[in-house]
Amino acid sequence: MSRDARWQALLELLVERGRLDVEEAAAELSVSAATIRRDFDQLAEQQMLVRTRGGAVVHGVSYELPLRYKTARHASEKQRIAKAVAGLVAPGEAVGLTGGTTTTEVARALAVRSDLASGSPALTIVTNALNIANELAVRPQFKIVLTGGVARPQSYELVGPLADGVLGQITLDVAVLGVVALDVTHGAAAADEAEAAINRLLCERAERVIVAADSSKLGQRAFARICSAESVDTLVTDVTVSGDMVRRFEEAGVTVVAV
Repeated sequence: MSRDARWQALLELLVERGRLDVEEAAAELSVSAATIRRDFDQLAEQQMLVRTRGGAVVHGVSYELPLRYKTARHASEKQRIAKAVAGLVAPGEAVGLTGGTTTTEVARALAVRSDLASGSPALTIVTNALNIANELAVRPQFKIVLTGGVARPQSYELVGPLADGVLGQITLDVAVLGVVALDVTHGAAAADEAEAAINRLLCERAERVIVAADSSKLGQRAFARICSAESVDTLVTDVTVSGDMVRRFEEAGVTVVAV
């Protein structure tokens, strides 16, 4: 197992459990205790965790796993969801993409669609995600509009009032949201209030709103509200979503696509 893969696994275990002992982590990953101690020390230097005697705990009460360490979580589900979301976008549309691992996969799915290989433009992509803009900027058939703002290192997203000037002057055909949580009662939400504010603006400027979220996000709550469930036109999720969950969203007026 490579160091990056090991660090990703350690951070995911830490997020799930809140605390890890060296011996416990070594057994989980089938490596030596010395390797885990070294990993914990290096991750602590990057402020990714807090070192304790004999182990580590999550860094702070609102710990958020950085985007680069989230990519392997529910990867196959996210790719299926992304392909389905990309299929809901018509050539020539203006598309808003928030940051996140699932929306990054949506951007990649759009990039390989054969019917979007040419056009003037084939799509207009408006995003506050630096990584998405970077990946799509090499596609000359796509017009890329990047909002202003201050970059968040956890998510590569631009946030803050500088984005208002751009988003206040455009209209979108569709906004694609990546969310931390989506609940019928509490709506769509993000972990960070600044990200939620930008996502909310994208929704307000869009004719329709698509939420791309694997089923682990559904029925959950998060700190910062983006929009109500009634503001979401379509939810694209994976096939493990429960029938009761689908029924509740459909009763709220949301079209549910399970892939």
